[in-house]
Amino acid sequence: MTYKIIGDSCIDLTEDLKKDPHFQVVPLTLQVGADMVVDDESFDQKSFIRLMKSSPECPKTACPSPESFKEAYNCPEENIFVICLSEHLSGTYNSAVLGKQLYEEEYGHKNICVFSSHSASAGELNLALYIRDLCEQGMTFEEIENQAAAYRDDMKTYFVLESLDILRKNGRLSGLQAFFATTLNIKPVMAGDKGVIVKIDQARGITKALQRMCDHAFRSVEDTRERTLVIAHCNCPERAELVKKEMEKRGSFKEVVITETAGVATVYANDGGIVIAF
Repeated sequence: MTYKIIGDSCIDLTEDLKKDPHFQVVPLTLQVGADMVVDDESFDQKSFIRLMKSSPECPKTACPSPESFKEAYNCPEENIFVICLSEHLSGTYNSAVLGKQLYEEEYGHKNICVFSSHSASAGELNLALYIRDLCEQGMTFEEIENQAAAYRDDMKTYFVLESLDILRKNGRLSGLQAFFATTLNIKPVMAGDKGVIVKIDQARGITKALQRMCDHAFRSVEDTRERTLVIAHCNCPERAELVKKEMEKRGSFKEVVITETAGVATVYANDGGIVIAF
């Protein structure tokens, strides 16, 4: 089968996957004060972190237009799988669905499946890798659609951030959670629950919080041996390696993938953040 996997720019592809013609990104737009940044292949994580730190204003993100998705669907591949940020975190999913309607009105029917990942960052990439493997096995579009939805619903997402301030200012967290994290050096361990961010634990200091995250992750599943672990980091490769080591102490995985956050995840994870999905 011919296929393409299209993600919004929170999919956080690895460098190798960015070169893979089966993958395409439809970028969001980032705004910090008067500066507008397109979250595409030109995104520079380190300079963007400096921009965020130097600005008194909270960074914002804007989802792609339905037209942008419609144009992405207009490709030679017969089967299109679209992976978006949780609909509870962004309007990207709705934009992608509307883009499908616009495409079909202009060009007719095509196999296009739009997923809300019920996650972000590492979760989007994990779902994309699963769909790629199903495509390479030669499954039908309908089989992939059904199996990927079940995989998405079973996938676990956890994260620990240095600061929750951006999430709080953008309405994703209560002020109380952010207060504890910044004032007392208590780092909450967060998780995705059907696309909604929830707090599941906390620890004093980032290292202990990461260890707690790994503990919770392993308690959430019976067997990890057939699962792929994706670790996304924001400017902290050493922490990503620490999490990899901690997770592998607790069990084995089919594959472990480490990737770097692109623009959207950098806005919310901020400098030093870690997101895992498996």
